[in-house]
Amino acid sequence: MSNQIADITMHIDENTTHENREKLRDELLGLDGVMAASYHDEKPHLMVLAYDPDVVNSSAFIKTAQAQGLHAELIGL
Repeated sequence: MSNQIADITMHIDENTTHENREKLRDELLGLDGVMAASYHDEKPHLMVLAYDPDVVNSSAFIKTAQAQGLHAELIGL
């Protein structure tokens, strides 16, 4: 991994349960280059990701959400 760290917020369109968010977070953390994925139950539509852009392209985050039947957009920090 390089020394680069980028942060991005992903907005999830659907209403999700805590379990849905945990599953998505675990899938995202399983991607090479993702160092952190966090959310708060008080703001269930938002997930913050820290990742190495030299290792993973942020489009992988949208694809991961789509694989779980979710619609999402990325919001830069």
